[in-house]
Amino acid sequence: MKIQPARRVAYEVLSAVSESDAYANLLLPVGIGRAGLGPADAGLATELTYGTLRRRGYYDAVIELASRRKVAAIDAPVLDALRMTAHQLLSTRVASHAAVHEGVELVRVYGGSSATGFANGVLRSIARDDPGTWRERVLATARNTDERLSLEHAHPTWIVRAFRRALAAEGRSDELEDLLAADNASPSVTMAALTGLADVPEDAVRTLYSPLGFRAGGGDPEPLVIGSGGRLRVQDEGSQLAALALTRARDIRAGERWLDLCAGPGGKTAVLAAEARGEASVDANEVSPARAGLVRRALEGIPATIEVSEEDGRTRVERDTGGYDRVLVDAPCTGLGALRRRPEARWRKGPEDVPQLTTLQGELFDAGVRALRPGGILAYVTCSPHLAETVGVTREGARRWEGEITQLDARAVVRGVSRAPIDLPEASDDALHVQFWPHRHGTDGMFIALFERNA
Repeated sequence: MKIQPARRVAYEVLSAVSESDAYANLLLPVGIGRAGLGPADAGLATELTYGTLRRRGYYDAVIELASRRKVAAIDAPVLDALRMTAHQLLSTRVASHAAVHEGVELVRVYGGSSATGFANGVLRSIARDDPGTWRERVLATARNTDERLSLEHAHPTWIVRAFRRALAAEGRSDELEDLLAADNASPSVTMAALTGLADVPEDAVRTLYSPLGFRAGGGDPEPLVIGSGGRLRVQDEGSQLAALALTRARDIRAGERWLDLCAGPGGKTAVLAAEARGEASVDANEVSPARAGLVRRALEGIPATIEVSEEDGRTRVERDTGGYDRVLVDAPCTGLGALRRRPEARWRKGPEDVPQLTTLQGELFDAGVRALRPGGILAYVTCSPHLAETVGVTREGARRWEGEITQLDARAVVRGVSRAPIDLPEASDDALHVQFWPHRHGTDGMFIALFERNA
């Protein structure tokens, strides 16, 4: 039996994600292009890939019940085929017999003939009962509320608890299930028209908040990006607002110098460079050579010379201590705010990774402060709502630099930038930051805090 090209593409992406820590958003477009898939098949490959990745934890629970063995004991090529087929059986309208037959064929081709009998039995067991019955069986295994939410919404328990604490800090803990559900919804493609270099297309739908943002409708946005020379670009609205919070925190004075300390993959750098054009100069730094290449590509549409260094941000500032008027620290993080777009991220990190990340984030925060001139502004940004990565880092940073930096009201800045009223909790003396949420704002979960270096 010949495997349908869309299923083959999706399976190979899932396999690369599982075995090589690859990123689906980078591999899938390449696979679709190489296979020459038309729009319908490309849509199927996309649904199979992202749907399987988003709900992987739930499908693993189903597979364990159906097979009576732990998923850790199932060979990776076989498990990937079972997961993808479980998604088709429980969450799509694909005919059960077709899904089972192709799932077994995937196992035969990629996992070996000896595993086909096992796969056939597991998949037929799953197909025998409806999705509602499987949901009841899976949720019956939960030992507490957090485990139930973890299984139902396919988020590791530690992430459920981190989200609960972050929402509770805003007095919004009742929104937890809405947030978890939003992470499992397919996000629309959001684009940015770079300031002074491109206009929002007339037929586009404007985003609610970012003055640069729009949605271009269905289809592949790449022709629009290429046709504009990169001046129209794919970029989440929260990412746009994070960059604009720094550039529009106050009027630009001619001759200012700006630094994007952790610039990869370059979306925010491009916004900074467009906003600075003719008034300020921009430097960028990215420690990863591959991501530095992405930054350079993101800047190709900007008519300005922008240096992109490839150094550790913690030491990069030593040759320009006190040399910058604005510094963006978009710190490496768990990525828990972008699980809609990078669903595999939820399965890659654990709570044990957070302390190492927060140590790095604190060191980059300090480097950003050292780079500032008196009166300069630091934007500390993460794509995560985890309290340890957000207010934990900024409060400790403010304590270390007590008397030397002052936190600014990022909420007032963002409200001033936004095209429409935006739902942000009222600021207090110890909560002047902005936290965006997928379920509330339709953006990635971006955190923004602003600090001024005292004169």
